[in-house]
Amino acid sequence: MTQHTSDNQLCSITLLGNLVNKPEIRYTVNPIIPVSEITLATHTKWLDKASSKYKEWTSYHQIKVIGPLVEQTLLHANKGDLMLINGYLADNTNTANKGDNNVISAAFVQTFAKGYSQSINQIHCSGILTSPVKLLMTENNKALAQIEITISHQNYSITKQKMQQHNIVTKVQVWGKQAVMLNEKAQRGDHIVIEGKLNYSTADKSQFIEGKNVHLFTK
Repeated sequence: MTQHTSDNQLCSITLLGNLVNKPEIRYTVNPIIPVSEITLATHTKWLDKASSKYKEWTSYHQIKVIGPLVEQTLLHANKGDLMLINGYLADNTNTANKGDNNVISAAFVQTFAKGYSQSINQIHCSGILTSPVKLLMTENNKALAQIEITISHQNYSITKQKMQQHNIVTKVQVWGKQAVMLNEKAQRGDHIVIEGKLNYSTADKSQFIEGKNVHLFTK
């Protein structure tokens, strides 16, 4: 059976969180296009079994908004506002924020009044496994698999007025039985589909995907 694959892979992110700062808007020239870079905070709560208390982790997401969306949704937005974002990972070309973190490019933005809501942090993506699987065991004997994937996708660039290719290299962490499955079956070059959330390492502030459900398609 012939396997059909697509060069344009899935990369979709949905976030609901609080705006960290009031947006600053600038304009490009030739053509004149509004651009804004914002930071959104999402919050995750979980029960710490050791202390029997709930703990909270906050992730900060760098998001670029370009074009009509800027003036439609950000002109009157303020710090603390709730914001719903749908977008995709894009190459980070901002020299003021160097690092291996990819910026989120917004395709949809909706703002709400200030307040607190249970956050949404979801990523659905497909890609190619580009590293060997590193399997670790925690003190509680829980398996953790660490891998690296490449997501290749295209989107229309408003500023460049043409299709733009993104080749996103990102780390992925997977826990439990799925981690063991990856260690036993996955090889470089395999196709992988991931449902999870976008997270950040406390050690080096690097970006990674925390995989909740992983679907592996071996060569």
